[in-house]
Parts: sequence; C-alpha cells; structure tokens
Amino acid sequence: MDFKLNNKSPIPLHSQIEAYLRTLIKEDEYRNGNSFLPKEVTLAKKLGVSRNTVRQAVNTLVNEHLIERKKGVGTKVVNKKIATRLDHWISFTKEMRKQGIKVVNYLVSISLVAAPKEVYDALAVSKSKELWRLEKIRGSKEAKYLYSVSYFHPRVGITGDEDFTTPLYELLENTHDTIVATSKERISAIKANKELSSILELPLNMPILKRDRLVCDPGDRPVEYNIVYYHTDYFTYDIEIKREF
Repeated sequence: MDFKLNNKSPIPLHSQIEAYLRTLIKEDEYRNGNSFLPKEVTLAKKLGVSRNTVRQAVNTLVNEHLIERKKGVGTKVVNKKIATRLDHWISFTKEMRKQGIKVVNYLVSISLVAAPKEVYDALAVSKSKELWRLEKIRGSKEAKYLYSVSYFHPRVGITGDEDFTTPLYELLENTHDTIVATSKERISAIKANKELSSILELPLNMPILKRDRLVCDPGDRPVEYNIVYYHTDYFTYDIEIKREF
C-alpha cells in the first residue's frame, strides 16, 4: 500500500482515508465486487490511526451505497448501483423566490432528541449524545409542498434559539460560521404512510419523493443529515449529469 496520511494537512485524517478508498474502489480488483477491501483493523495499523478514524471514512461510502459491509465476512464494492452527485443546489426558499412564490412555513420546530442510528452513523457522532432536530413543513398558501427533518452535528453549535424561518445555510454561516460545500444525496420513491399522508394532506399510499442528504463543510466534515418528503403534485427534482470521458 503506497498511500500515506499527511498529518500536517488541514484535511481531516478520515477525509484523507475516504479519498483513498474512493480511488481504491475504482481499481479492477475491487470495482466489480469480486474482492474484499482491506479490513478496517488492517488499514488502521498500516496508517497509524485509530480504527474509529478508518470506520468514519468507511461509513461515508457505506451511506452512499458505494460499498457494503457484511458482518463476519468483509467489505466490498456494491455491484450494479449508480451514485449520482449533485454539483449545485440552492435553498427551497430561494427556489420559490425565483418562481415568484411566497413560502409559507406551516411548521418550524426545533428540539433536542435521541436520533435514529443511521443519523449517528452518517454524522459520525456518539449515540450517547442528543442532537438538535429541526422539523419543517413548507409550501405556498395553496398547499403543503414538503416535510423536512434535519439533524445537526454538535460541532455546529446550535442552541435552539435561532430563527429557523430564515434560509438555513445562510443562518449557519452568519450565526455559527459554518459554511456548507458538499451535498451527498440519495433519492427514492416511496408510498406515503398514515403519518406522511396526514402531514402533507395527501391520499394514503400516494407516491412521494424521499431525499436523504448528508451536507458537509469545505473540509468534508458532516454538518447536517437531512430527510425530505416531497408532495410530487407540486414539486419535481431535476438533475443534470455530465458524462465523464
């Protein structure tokens, strides 16, 4: 293994390992899922870091469905799945402003809670910590467009006293000096259960769009884990993908 960590770099060690793993999974030996990736404990020993540092990098790729971990077996590249990166995004409020629609906040609620396991894994935070949970129901005066739930990394410094009716990422930058740079997203179609049907005022089992998003800062450190449910009668999600040569 020729890869070595740069301990003098401002880039976190787990981010350097993540970048190395992204390169590794493109190699013929691994990309078709025929061979297992090096074990976490092996990488940790060779790189001179804790196993938790390696696991944080591995978890990021697992959450993006690029690799899969099987207990007692090993970790390998997920076969026949495509991960799409979105190169640009703007806030819902700004998107609505561009279309001349005034945003209505039907619900804005902030609370300190014990989060689901996948949130702790994505944010790489100890499960013993409670996280700030922000819920929003937003739309226009005609209808509710979306229901969103955000969890924030404790590093951000959320207090619960912020004005969350303002655009979120402007608030994070202006109030907490936290700049978001990367959005890692997973989009799926689901059926609205009883709870979502009630929240968005739509028929039970109606198809809706679900988006899971991990938002990171310029150092690729997790800032926010966000889940959004979209009423598809009022909202579409457009993606532009550039072909690589």
